[in-house]
Amino acid sequence: MIPLSAGEMLPTTESVHDLQFPDLASSWDEGMPLGNATVGAIIWQKGNSLRFALDRTDLWDLRPTEFVESDIFRFSWVREHVLNNDYGIVQQKLDAPYNALPGPSKIPGAALEFDISSLGKVKQSHLYLKDAVCEVTWENGTSMQSFVHATRPVGWFAFDNVPEDFVPRLVPPAYRKGESASHDNSHAGADLDRLGYKQGRVAVTGNTADYHQQGWGDFSYDVSIRWKREGKRLTGVWAVTSSLSKDQASNLCRQAMAEPGSQLYATHQDWWNTFWKKSSVSLPDPVLEKQYYNEIYKLGSTTRSNSYPISLQAVWTADNGKLPPWKGDYHHDLNTQLSYWPCYTGNYLDEGLGYLNTLWNQRQTHRQYTKRYFEKDGLNAPGVCTLTGVPMGGWVQYSCSPTVSAWLAQHFYKHWQYSRDKKFLKERAYPYLKDVATFLEQFSTVENGVRKLPLSSSPEIHDNSINAWFRDTTNYDLALMRFAFKASAELATELGLNNDAAHWKKLEGQLPSFAVDDGQALAFAPGEPYRGSHRHFSHAMAIHPLGLLDWDRGEQDRQIIRSTIAGLDQYGPGAWCGYSYSWLGNMKARARDGEGAARALRDFAQCFCLRNTFHANGDQTGSGKSGFTYRPFTLEGNFAFAAGVQEMLLQSHSGTVRVFPAIPADWKDVRFGTLRANGAFLVSAERRQGEVGHVSIYSEQGGKLRLENPFPGKTPDTHGKPFREENGILIMNTRPGETISLSAPPTAGRAVK
Repeated sequence: MIPLSAGEMLPTTESVHDLQFPDLASSWDEGMPLGNATVGAIIWQKGNSLRFALDRTDLWDLRPTEFVESDIFRFSWVREHVLNNDYGIVQQKLDAPYNALPGPSKIPGAALEFDISSLGKVKQSHLYLKDAVCEVTWENGTSMQSFVHATRPVGWFAFDNVPEDFVPRLVPPAYRKGESASHDNSHAGADLDRLGYKQGRVAVTGNTADYHQQGWGDFSYDVSIRWKREGKRLTGVWAVTSSLSKDQASNLCRQAMAEPGSQLYATHQDWWNTFWKKSSVSLPDPVLEKQYYNEIYKLGSTTRSNSYPISLQAVWTADNGKLPPWKGDYHHDLNTQLSYWPCYTGNYLDEGLGYLNTLWNQRQTHRQYTKRYFEKDGLNAPGVCTLTGVPMGGWVQYSCSPTVSAWLAQHFYKHWQYSRDKKFLKERAYPYLKDVATFLEQFSTVENGVRKLPLSSSPEIHDNSINAWFRDTTNYDLALMRFAFKASAELATELGLNNDAAHWKKLEGQLPSFAVDDGQALAFAPGEPYRGSHRHFSHAMAIHPLGLLDWDRGEQDRQIIRSTIAGLDQYGPGAWCGYSYSWLGNMKARARDGEGAARALRDFAQCFCLRNTFHANGDQTGSGKSGFTYRPFTLEGNFAFAAGVQEMLLQSHSGTVRVFPAIPADWKDVRFGTLRANGAFLVSAERRQGEVGHVSIYSEQGGKLRLENPFPGKTPDTHGKPFREENGILIMNTRPGETISLSAPPTAGRAVK
């Protein structure tokens, strides 16, 4: 392949879902995002400069949190002070350091800047989702294209029609007092200079620039740029590496510059072409469809099978001279879990493995934490932790909740459900769940035949007060315990471990019923009903995501689901964040309320996202959708939105596949391709003029398929495939690699038995 020459542009594919603006964003959190789960860039305009904010996932200040090694870092110590009504000391010792100390924390990388003052007015900035390419054009004929390579930790850029003195400038973060960071309503953290680093220096030699920054302890990172001029064309590459990785930034740049740009781009496109073919949706609502594809683009930009998990901001750390919101860390009390919801039905199991592989590799760290803090065997993970899985403290009810790993374990369980990978079941899913269930068995106690926790909580009810501790087990903790025991029994049975299965079933049977109020709505805990708006629907975990209460299980479950959602609607969104709307969309889809699900997801997209579709937590429209109007950027709301769309189109969590289970009545024409169902089935379906036309199901692993009849009242044409029907459920045996096609019959007929 030949190099791109002056005036030649990267070939791109335009889509209605692309981001296109007549200018460049003037704020980092509204810039164009590029990423590959290891490195990322945000392209925006700062003053007279076009700025690339560069980031890498393993840029971390990993200084130890001192109290983690102290004698007070024990649940028994916390419980003693709760029971003695002397909670101030706990807040002071275990909670306050999270905000008071600058580290541990995610840290930013650096920036590239190009002086564009001589170029005149921007004509358009464009993010091509299909190709993961950002393009900027100016009215004077100048153009710029850039991408972060899909599989290599390097970025590429090219400018055409630029003056001779147009060169990049490598700008390090102000780790010593330099530029003053302003308060930008983004929940930004402390100034970077509080980290205490000696400011690194930029070395420029010819057409290269290198920056080395020493961090805390023996940690350091490097940023490198290389560029070349060919007439009025400037091309270049950049890389960011850390001492936690084997790569050297300068070597990566040297290798990338030695390749023709067209060749580098071709391998980049190959990955993205494969990614986009994994599944598709077509919705009659352009707002939801565009937001959905932007979320899937961000998913492809932030996770790989070999990457660290998605943190609060992933590869897009704040570029404002401060530490990122909530230190850019790993919050396992909602944020990481929601971020991976779309991996299952969306058919992105490989991308989701980055999460599971990291959790698996950190088991020993988490076991040590479990032994130190809870003084028990088995496995629990910190609710707030560093890149390496070490606890960071914070509101200790949630940052050290005893049920964190039960929610994490659901992702191991779901990967098994949707892949039917027997090796994963035997070597990963069941061992992880067994360790979690072992801890919960030891940590809980049995009183009068009922199993309970010694203290309980429900994120983030009563915030950080002593009232956040409940003497009775909350519905949040109860749902996670029930899931852990139930799923452990199920997986043990699948593996033929009958004694294990019987043991976990016995423990599940010792758990109490969920607490409900007089109207049968889920409460936070016995005697504590939902009576005010709150951002975290922790009391409703049994409905979604755990599915312990299910719409199709009978009227008793339906009544609880209806009443719980009605309570959310009744008390309103005053204290909701954007992710609350995404979660509500998922929950309403589970309740078969298509109109309600679409409305909640539309509110999220229109009111809680910046122009580049980043979730900003607070209501950005002033329309009363929330009392929060701030704009800290985090990703979990974005990815939970995508999962909500998938829940409207395909559900299979109960073991029965249902197509279009929760779409609005006015969605007459809608379709999806190769979404993934429980049982390792890839499902495609189309609905035209209000009627399902056909359904295609590919069986990866074989086995029994249970499919709700997509043609109610009619016997489908299965093109010769035998089936039987029971109460509207089509049941058929499938072979590995078999594709089953179902069509609407011209007239009703009899089922083949």
